[in-house]
Amino acid sequence: MAMASKEPFGGNYLLLKPEVASLLDLGRLLFSSKSEKRRFIENPEPEVLEYNEFQRRWLIFISVLLQKALLISAKSMNRIGYIVEMWLNLLSSNNGLINLLLSILKGKMVKPERSSARFTSVVGNLDPRVDLDKNIKHEDANYKGFLSIMAAKLSYENAAFAETTVKNQWNVRLLSWCAADYEEVASTKSIVVQDPRSEPNLIVVAFRGTDPFNAEQWRTDVDISWYELAHVGKIHGGFMKALGLQKNRGWPKEIEEHHHQYAYYAIRRMLREIFHKNEKAKFILTGHSLGGALAILFAAVLALHEDAWLLDKLEGVYTFGQPRVGDQQFGDFMKEKLRKDNVRYMRFVYCNDMVPRIPYDDKTLLFKHFGPCLYYNSLYQGQVLEEEPNKNYFNLFWATPKNLNALWELIRSFIIGFFGGHDYKESWFMTLLRLVGLVIPGLAAHCPCDYVNLTRLGPLHAPPELQNLSESKVD
Repeated sequence: MAMASKEPFGGNYLLLKPEVASLLDLGRLLFSSKSEKRRFIENPEPEVLEYNEFQRRWLIFISVLLQKALLISAKSMNRIGYIVEMWLNLLSSNNGLINLLLSILKGKMVKPERSSARFTSVVGNLDPRVDLDKNIKHEDANYKGFLSIMAAKLSYENAAFAETTVKNQWNVRLLSWCAADYEEVASTKSIVVQDPRSEPNLIVVAFRGTDPFNAEQWRTDVDISWYELAHVGKIHGGFMKALGLQKNRGWPKEIEEHHHQYAYYAIRRMLREIFHKNEKAKFILTGHSLGGALAILFAAVLALHEDAWLLDKLEGVYTFGQPRVGDQQFGDFMKEKLRKDNVRYMRFVYCNDMVPRIPYDDKTLLFKHFGPCLYYNSLYQGQVLEEEPNKNYFNLFWATPKNLNALWELIRSFIIGFFGGHDYKESWFMTLLRLVGLVIPGLAAHCPCDYVNLTRLGPLHAPPELQNLSESKVD
């Protein structure tokens, strides 16, 4: 994507273009600081980035290499994902492996339809819970957080599944299931639900996280490109493109209606229509993983556009396992805007989840979290902290503790059902991922399963120095 003008972005940006990078180009990057000669790096002010620092060039090298690998493996990943999803749904539709084999022999095998209300995503198979906890009431302090993670988890499912679930099991309304393209082979999906029983009515906008087998979305996650917005700061380029950043234009306040639908503008238009009909309603933004990044960026663009009317109706932003999205200036901008508009920002982090600890936070990269972290350990005990422990995932000092904790999580998967009840019994597929977590600790911890558990089971304790902060931010 070439930028014709740098004006919409405040004068600077870093754009990585792996599709035009050869292995020779990547090799030269490691041994030369002359980045302006690298055709796969676009940056109007290369001297600002200090490419003579090897570590910075190394991170660019890794990012581009991973993106190239994902580009090459995109079709294979898609096929594997299709096979895994179909196999999991074949098992569930035919009541397990033995019944599936018997059904095949009898010629009565039930073949699942991908668009049906019974077809479940890979994420849904990891944690098949769809019912709301009847013990959590509207007036309870953890209601909005619990509803948010359930909506974020539901956003991974197809439209028919989502509509059936919210209507028959949640007793709320599905207002929208939206898919907005941002690349030729990628789209940002979201759901919008309304809880008419709350007072005032609560609208929940939930952005879908990364599809486990979608190479383009993984490219968004590993891309360290960024754009600078004037008076706002530098923001992750991949996340902004996924939300609706427009080529050569940045974030215009209004756009003409085209056949192409951008997530930010489509959802904002829908919210305006909802609130014109129901002026007393409020809304919250939520998402898991990539979805969490899109949720907080949606609020950021509303602030950039000075949309006071919608910001006044924004009750809070609830994210789960959210990666870093911007630099220190962006964090300061958001803290001031959220404080001014009285918007809660609830950033939940479970234990050793690897995603909130990327992109790297050090002098080499600019990405930083902002606001308090609602951190929960593997016993689902919560604290409000300034930053999650072990803020960067690749830290040798934490290697042994992370592996020991992954072993405990595997053991816990077999016994949590006895202590928490049948609703907490983990699926065999989730237990299998816990085994993988012994090799890659923090991978299984990123799944929605633990985030659902902590919103149900996890008490939150704030240390004295952050007590006032937690009282003002925690619902």
